[in-house]
Amino acid sequence: MTHETLLIEAHGPVRLVRLNRPAALNALNSQMMGELAAALGAMDRDDAVRVIVLTGSERAFAAGADIREMAGKSYADIFRQNLFADEADRIRATRKPVIAAVAGFCLGGGCELAMLCDFIIAADTARFGQPEITLGVIPGIGGTQRLTRLIGRAKSMELHLTGRLMAADEAERAGLVARVVPAAELLSDALATAEKIAEKSQLAVIAAKEAVHRADEVSLAEGVLFERRQFQALFATDDQKEGMRAFVEKRTPLFRDR
Repeated sequence: MTHETLLIEAHGPVRLVRLNRPAALNALNSQMMGELAAALGAMDRDDAVRVIVLTGSERAFAAGADIREMAGKSYADIFRQNLFADEADRIRATRKPVIAAVAGFCLGGGCELAMLCDFIIAADTARFGQPEITLGVIPGIGGTQRLTRLIGRAKSMELHLTGRLMAADEAERAGLVARVVPAAELLSDALATAEKIAEKSQLAVIAAKEAVHRADEVSLAEGVLFERRQFQALFATDDQKEGMRAFVEKRTPLFRDR
């Protein structure tokens, strides 16, 4: 599969996907979102791929959606095309872990894309925000909903209404990013994290990912029940037997995803 807006590198069981529209600071357009959704879907079906790292450039993860593409559209155009919605849903539906490695600007649609990933590792140069209000619109790929769930109503409301940007250290304190690392170490840190995840049983990894995401969607009681059933189901796998046997025998487990 060839892509015009993505660069993809294999690192053993990890795939590094780079957004590649440098002249536009990786602004999201229909082509990029379509290519990204298709690429992640293909990786999800590929048994050789266990974890995906999504990144941009040093200057920008993605500086927003492509305003040139959207500026002339009418309500009917946006409504009929359901702009970016299908692609965002497909990206979010990726079962394998997706880590966002963010440096530079991560704004508007770029911030929404990062939040579609399972967690964010940020360079100390990263700046986050949902500045759509400065353009006379609001986010359209889940920004008002996911950012509020991640950092709380008050701070999310302030960011959405003022359009101000949030530095990496504030984003970490607020709970938007998992951790902040020096910019020079961003990719090595993200890849090392991905490799650590890749060593685990993929069955358990997918179950854990689904259970954590469930917490955003249902009541505590329903979420705990879902977790309990996932936990119980994993006792039907060979990987559970191997993992616990290896612990007792004080050795590294050899998971086979079955």
